[in-house]
Amino acid sequence: MDEFDVDTPMFAIAVAAELAYMHAQTLRQYDRMGLVVPTRTGGQSRRYTMRNIAQLREIARLSNEGVSLEGIRRILELENQNAELNKRIRDLEQALANELMNRPGARVFAAGGSGIETLTPGQRPSRHTSVVLWRKR
Repeated sequence: MDEFDVDTPMFAIAVAAELAYMHAQTLRQYDRMGLVVPTRTGGQSRRYTMRNIAQLREIARLSNEGVSLEGIRRILELENQNAELNKRIRDLEQALANELMNRPGARVFAAGGSGIETLTPGQRPSRHTSVVLWRKR
């Protein structure tokens, strides 16, 4: 079974509207405006994610504070861009860590909850939470 996360489209418009404390017609309007664009099924039904629900609630909060819909659109655009950039940073950090871990002879040993583990060149520690001692080149 696939795992669910905040970006898994799973809520029909009626459920999403209820979770966001809005009317379904409001969600349709926001979709047309491009504020919150849900995924579409093969039959073109809208499917909302938990991230979409959070965005809808944020729209309601900002609207109640007097922010215009155009202002809200720009805020959401910047938040989405920020989230994409943060994901890209995490991906690049992981790629860098993998590159460093795969360099032959760079690691000496790792220490974790199960004790000391000697590492051969190119070997990863058995647990990703281990502290690794690196040999200076």
